[in-house]
Amino acid sequence: ENTKHLEVQILADGCGGVVHLFERDCTVQHRHQKVIELAPAREIHPELRRRLVECAVTLARGCEYKGAGTVEFLVRGDLSDPETEFVFMEVNPRVQVEHTVTEEATGIDIVQAQLLIAAGRTLDDLGLTQENIRLRQHSLQARITMMPGKGEVLDVYEEPTGEGVRCDT
Repeated sequence: ENTKHLEVQILADGCGGVVHLFERDCTVQHRHQKVIELAPAREIHPELRRRLVECAVTLARGCEYKGAGTVEFLVRGDLSDPETEFVFMEVNPRVQVEHTVTEEATGIDIVQAQLLIAAGRTLDDLGLTQENIRLRQHSLQARITMMPGKGEVLDVYEEPTGEGVRCDT
């Protein structure tokens, strides 16, 4: 099967303001733990993206959502096909570990936005309108995973460095 796990990052102020920060692809997993996250999803058709993010925003607006959240979907088929079908999976009403890949792709500090929204600011107060939120680059997050109970030990770890590299440990 050609099924993908896509997530749409949202911010909402509880006053009707909702924006999306595009999608990320979290398909590569090991034992239900995300290993590779990409933002935005590669080769996604603009119409499929529009349908996904519209669904996420409509859901958040409909329940007067407030804060940062992730709306998750299973997408079955080719991402380059505008008619590809998807189903809603769940909403995670929190900042997820993989939020950093979206921050890098959009340049928006999701944690800061969530804290300011919790303090009573609206998306308009923060200058976060859908029209000014853009994808500025592609971003990839990779996690080191180890199998529990296998006696694996990480003896040496050296964080990568260089332009465009962000390490969160």
